[in-house]
Amino acid sequence: MTDLHELIRSLPKAELHLHIEGCLEPELMFQLANRNGIKLKYESIDSLRDAFKFDRLQDFLEIYYAATSVLVQEQDFYDLTWAYLLKAKENNIVHTEVMFDPQAHTSRGVPFSAVIGGIYRALADGYEKLGISFKLILCFLRHLSPDDGFKTLDEAIPYKGWITAVGLDSSENDFPPELFGNLFESALEMGFLTVAHAGEEGPPEYIWGALDLLKASRIDHGNSAVQDPDLLDVLSIYEIALTSCPLSNLKLKVIQQMSDHPLKDMLDRGIKVTVNSDDPAYFGGYLNDNFIAVADALSLSEEDIIRLVRNSFEAAFITDSEKRDFLKRVEELSQSFQ
Repeated sequence: MTDLHELIRSLPKAELHLHIEGCLEPELMFQLANRNGIKLKYESIDSLRDAFKFDRLQDFLEIYYAATSVLVQEQDFYDLTWAYLLKAKENNIVHTEVMFDPQAHTSRGVPFSAVIGGIYRALADGYEKLGISFKLILCFLRHLSPDDGFKTLDEAIPYKGWITAVGLDSSENDFPPELFGNLFESALEMGFLTVAHAGEEGPPEYIWGALDLLKASRIDHGNSAVQDPDLLDVLSIYEIALTSCPLSNLKLKVIQQMSDHPLKDMLDRGIKVTVNSDDPAYFGGYLNDNFIAVADALSLSEEDIIRLVRNSFEAAFITDSEKRDFLKRVEELSQSFQ
């Protein structure tokens, strides 16, 4: 597998499913807590890492939202985003589409402007200094009311030029897509693209709802699609991408072992599936780690890896010209590797 691992590390890649708050490594968490005079419930970095053992999505979310308390100033969001970008550079990510959860911060009194200002400023610096292009995706927390989502959408209006799409994340069970149909309709009318977490813990019906009601251009996760042959046909025919997150699925017990992951089956069925890191600070790895984990567990070939990388650019919210340029770089690198 050594040669395959080297191919993974060498290929330029796009990451399409990345929560910036999920990049808050324990070291930075403690640093920001000290800077902002916040007392964490954990005594040390090691004790915090020991808490990263989850039996389900909700177990993770409880720590995830508690950790956001250290993010107070615009500079905190800048530092968090810059730390991710340095990891992205190490992983040969040349384009990233970053999700952020403004409601997790505005509910604590942090201004929307500070949240998006820090994130966007870092992303702009990353493009200039590291050569990483980007798009920004505002995610609504589905455990909060649609009315709260509308307030957040209103707050986003002054920053419309910075935001490419809106998404739907947080607790999936008991919060089906139809709850947010009107909210997403308004976002679409404002010119935003839409994506949605669906089929991570929820049934295939949640994926159907994300497509039919929320008009999602991509499905985040989408694991349960394999339970519905008709849905797989739709995803394949209309080339609707799934932003798969293997290490996340393993850590949150969506799958019991990596060899159970449906990624290879989806790839073989012609689904435009991609590999992403989700919340890498919590799940044990950034993008290359996710690629390597599925490559090893599912016996992926070089062709599979190249297909997954190509999918990431083809599914990205970038122009056709940009896609051609990125895909040309992938082709040249893959040929030189052989």
